[in-house]
Parts: sequence; C-alpha cells; structure tokens
Amino acid sequence: MSKEIRKGPQAKDTNVDVLVVGSGTGMMAALKAKSEGLSTLIIEKTEVVGGSVARSGGAFWIPANSVLLEEGQKDTLEEGKTYLSTLAQDSPEKRWNAFLEYGDPAVNFLRENTDLDFMWSKGYSDYHPENPGGKPMGRSVEYKPFNVASLGEEFDRFRPGVMEASVPMPITGYAYKRLNLMMRMPFQALPIILKNLSKGVGGKILGKNYQAGGQALAAGLFKAVIDADIPVWTRTEMKELIYENDRIVGVKAVQDGQEVTIRANKGVILATGGFDHDQEMRIKHNSDRFSKREYSLGAEGNTGDGIKIAEKIGADKALMDQAWWFPAIAPFKKGGQVQVMLAERSLPGSFIINQDGERFINEATDYMTFGQKFFELEKEGRPIDDMYIILDTKYKNSYLFGGSVFPYAPFPEEWYKAGIVHKAESPADLAKAIGVPVEKFEATFQKFNQMTEKGKDTEFQRGDSAYDRYYGDPTIKPNPNLRPLDSSKTLYAVKMVLSDLGTCGGIKADELGRALRPDGSVIDGLYAIGNNAANVFGKSYPGAGATIGQGIVFGYIAAKHIADS
Repeated sequence: MSKEIRKGPQAKDTNVDVLVVGSGTGMMAALKAKSEGLSTLIIEKTEVVGGSVARSGGAFWIPANSVLLEEGQKDTLEEGKTYLSTLAQDSPEKRWNAFLEYGDPAVNFLRENTDLDFMWSKGYSDYHPENPGGKPMGRSVEYKPFNVASLGEEFDRFRPGVMEASVPMPITGYAYKRLNLMMRMPFQALPIILKNLSKGVGGKILGKNYQAGGQALAAGLFKAVIDADIPVWTRTEMKELIYENDRIVGVKAVQDGQEVTIRANKGVILATGGFDHDQEMRIKHNSDRFSKREYSLGAEGNTGDGIKIAEKIGADKALMDQAWWFPAIAPFKKGGQVQVMLAERSLPGSFIINQDGERFINEATDYMTFGQKFFELEKEGRPIDDMYIILDTKYKNSYLFGGSVFPYAPFPEEWYKAGIVHKAESPADLAKAIGVPVEKFEATFQKFNQMTEKGKDTEFQRGDSAYDRYYGDPTIKPNPNLRPLDSSKTLYAVKMVLSDLGTCGGIKADELGRALRPDGSVIDGLYAIGNNAANVFGKSYPGAGATIGQGIVFGYIAAKHIADS
C-alpha cells in the first residue's frame, strides 16, 4: 500500500455493548447493532478498513431478496430451500434456513442504511443451475459505481482493491463481461465502455472517485459506519477473549504495542476472516502441496486469529479443509500477487492441461469446484503439480486476458522472462517449451479439436451448464465455450496456480451465529460470522457472492439476536 495511512483513533480501556472484531462484513453487524440502540465498537488488526470485502468482486448471493424481485427475477424462499437442500448437505439445515429467512430483511436493512445503489446481475447464473431450485439467470446482486471519495479523510484508512486501474473506469460485473467481448461484440461493448469511462473520468474532474465491486460495497459500509458514529480502531489486534461467569465479556487487544481491555456487555462478534495467510494452518488443514498463503486473494490480516483464540476457550471447528478456491495466473515475480482469472477459462479457443499434457477438468466450471478437483485427484494418486492454459492467436486477439492484457497487445516481456508465458509455432514445440510430454500433449490437442468441431465436449461437458455459458462467447455456435485451436499460427501457454478468495472453514456456529462447543452447547456472548465461521453452505458455493452474502446475513442475525436477548 503506497498511500499514506491515517492512524485513526487511539485504543483505550473501554466498555461497550457490542464489540465487532474485523472490518469486512463485520461492518454490517456493527451497523445493525448500532441501529438497535447498542453502543458499538469495531477493532481491526491491519492499518486499513474493508477486509477481504474490499478486495472481492463484491456481489452477494441471497435468494428471493427485494432487489431481485423488483427487477423481475421470479424467485421464492421455497426455491432457495430446494436448491440449498441439494448443495448444503455438509451444513446444519437450521443454519442455512436462517440464512434464507433473514436474507431479505438483511438486504432491506442495507438498502435503508447505506448509500449503495443495488442492481441484479441478470444472467449471472447460479453455480449449479441444473440442480433443483437453481436459477440460470442467477440470484447475484451488485452495486452501481460508488464514490469512495465520500469517505472524506477516512479514505486514507480504506483498503485498496486487488488491482489499481491505469484508467479511472469503474467496472461492474455486468460491464466486465461486455468489456471482455469488445472485439467480438463491439456494438454492445462500446456504449458500456464509454459510459463507465465517462463516469470515472468525469468523476475525477469533479473530485469524485467512482469504484465498483468489492470497493463499492466496502466503501458503502464504511461510509455508513462513519455516518452512524461507530468508532473503528485500526492497528488493534485481538489477543485474548475474556471469559467470566460462563460467558464472553470482552477482549484484550494490542494497538502499537499498548495493551487495552475492551469490555463487551452484550456480545463479541468475531469477523476476523479465515486463515488464508497462515501457512502453518493451511498445511495442517488444506494441503502441503498446493495450498499457499502467497497465492491467496484474501486480506493479509486473515491469519486465523479469531479461530485460534476462540478454540482456546472451547469453541469447536468445522469444514477446516475448505476454501473459496480460485484458479489464477501465476505471479511473474517472487512475492508478487497472482492475477485474477475469471472469464478466461470459459472462452473458446483454449483448454487447460496438467504436467502430463492432459486435460483434467471442465475448464469453465465454477472456481470452488475447480479447486476441489485438485483434492479429488490428489486422493486418487493423480495430483496436479503444474497447469497451463493453452490458447491460440485468435483467442489472444479476441479477448481481454488477466484483466490487463488487451486483444492484440503482446503479453508483457516480464511474463516471458519469468516463465509464466511461453509461445511456439506448433503443439510439439509448445509442449517442449513448457516441459510436458510431447506425444500426450499432441494427442490432447487433436482430441480437443475433434470434439470442439462438433461443439460438444464429450470428455468434461464444458458448455453444458448455463454457468459455463455465461462467460462464453455468444458469437461462437453451437457452443459458446468451444472452438478448435488453430495450430497454423502462434500458440501460447500461460502458467496457472490454485489461488483462493479466502478459507471458509472455521468456528462452528448455530443458526443465530453463536459459537458452539464440541458438545453442541453455546458459548454465551460469542458470535462468529463470515469466513471466521464454518461455511453456511458446507462444501459448496451456490452462486456468485455467496461468501459475502452469508457474512452480511449472519452479521444482521447476530446483532439482532444480541439486541433481542
């Protein structure tokens, strides 16, 4: 983070009704608690506010909410229940039923208490739309660009996004899809590009800074927190939960080396994120082969503090082997950041191979399922050691790649020097360049082309799902995800790694967000939400924004329960 960061309030011994630890979706819990007349405080370990929310795509997935219904999506809680009953079998039914029941009230609370302008991501399919209750047109909601400059002097304490744009142009999920197809569908893409460009550039001229996605949501929440006069102590790390008379009554924390005691009369809500940046925990619970903290897209402060500290006072854990897996482009320098990869895997004229030169998955599948495939193959004795996305010149000249390489633009020279990108004039030479068996790769190449000529992936069913097709190229018929690669022109291989959006195993919590002991009893006064708690949906990812959705809803539920108790 290059910008100068304000110190913010100085921590001191204090007494409040509700303490929220963590400033991602924890801000939702704080807003709800304050709205109920409870004195509320947020503490944040890092220097900046926003957590992983500020680094995310920002959408939320909440069935049958008012935004969806007002914009024409026909959805009911019963359909949501049918859908989750097929997916969330590794999570207590009471827990995901509570998510459904309180989803719409939580969304309405957000609409009433923030300056965010919500919109349905129409067409962004649920991740398993063919399941009973699934929606091919999707249930994800995002936000119109938000002016983060409205944070005033607190903007200095606001967490930046994953990528800093070279041009001031806020890109919503809807706009991203069209931008990606600007060479293939220019008459659809150009108006959207011009609209977002004028919004960004025009805003700059007027002293505004419009951002979309997770930056919009986090800034909208932070602005509401500021307006509600809820203090946020940054650089303040929880060290210990205070347990007295069979309940949690506060925490001991440290800011700049100074210890303080924060008493919480009614409850402590843990929203410290997962353990994505604690390599020891990752090795223990995920994998010592491909689960790496330096590849995570979660906030750097997510080191499992809330989980470890709660465990010390008897909290149970669940789903610790799970994460919101996300395939990405490998970093091109040591210690560098992976580059987000979303539509790239779905677009025609490409496929993904392992170290043996063979395909191993439906490339266009949702990103959590993609990562879980790694574990399945590892258990089968067929681990993925390396993987590359293979693409031809037509692909290279047609689509945006990695969010930064535009059609016809060359891959950065530093990518080549780092061995992230390779190019060759034949499949055999490309195989040699990346060190995979030539004969196997050539056979994979030939088989893929033969299948795609007919528009049908008989091996991994790429393009059969509405989710696959969302990020495909609708100008390619009959399957928007499939096209033979042209080996008469330059071929490319780009090295990929398995990243994640954060881990999603954590404290076992009940339908009210209360932390539980191994015997199922409640730890009075302690709540866990977001990635601090075990995934509400078990081992599944029902749709874009499900991770943020459950943080928002259970932040609302936990604060409401505290107020009602």
